Amino acid sequence: MSVGLAARLWSGSTDLAAAALEHPFVTGLADGSLPRDRFAGYVAQDAFFLEAFARAYALGVAHSRDRATLDAFADLLAGVREELRLHDGYAARWGVDLSTVEPVPATLAYTEFLLATAALGDVGETCAAMTPCMRLYAHLGRSLVGRAAPEYAEWVDTYADPGFEELAGTLEALLDRLAADTPSATRAYRRAMQLEVAFFDAAWEGSVVR
Repeated sequence: MSVGLAARLWSGSTDLAAAALEHPFVTGLADGSLPRDRFAGYVAQDAFFLEAFARAYALGVAHSRDRATLDAFADLLAGVREELRLHDGYAARWGVDLSTVEPVPATLAYTEFLLATAALGDVGETCAAMTPCMRLYAHLGRSLVGRAAPEYAEWVDTYADPGFEELAGTLEALLDRLAADTPSATRAYRRAMQLEVAFFDAAWEGSVVR
């Protein structure tokens, strides 16, 4: 049985997936050592990122060439809207004013990459740029579920949920169907994985601020 493009690209970035899982920001979610102000700053920046992610999905809807692709991107967009509502809840509890968030360089680098790819690239390359976020967070959720610190358990449970895994699988199926196995697709996937780790770097170092 042949292995799909999504699986091959994920396999080619296991070093970055391991770096994310072993990152002190992520391990701090599990053992409770993550300072609350750094998580609050992360929530603010991630909300900004997710709004851009939603816009990239909307561009995927606009560029869809068939009904199945349009429906899949619309379902993925609905999933991000749910994630944004979760961040609204975090923000209210942690005293974060999302209306005043100023994106830091790590956030801007990622959002500009995604939106440029979604606006200018073909829809398959858009999938290659967006899949790493979904697959990585599903991986982190499954890896940390059941052992997260109480204050961060809701975050972990969100990404360990079978519904989130289903959305990640939907995007991977689009990637397999729409993207060619080209150097540009590989570069887009790898770049997104690098930007994911850089986002955690910024959050841990405290440069992701409210």
